[in-house]
Amino acid sequence: MNVYTYSEARQNFSKVLDRAESTGKVLIRRKDGRTYALVPERPTVSPLDVPSIQADVSTREIVTLIRDQRRRIRGRGRRDE
Repeated sequence: MNVYTYSEARQNFSKVLDRAESTGKVLIRRKDGRTYALVPERPTVSPLDVPSIQADVSTREIVTLIRDQRRRIRGRGRRDE
């Protein structure tokens, strides 16, 4: 783990931030002995954030396709039993 004095961190702040990004955590120690952790914030991205597409399909067509597929699946399940 990287530990910098307050003065070192202040003089080389960009380097310290880069090191925190690459290692995940950097400690900064003051003269009085108190230590602070510098941790990069990770962006929160939802797996549901997907780019949209332009499709020439109406809501009615989508609902019809889903219902047809459900009927096919239900029909297969009854035949196998």
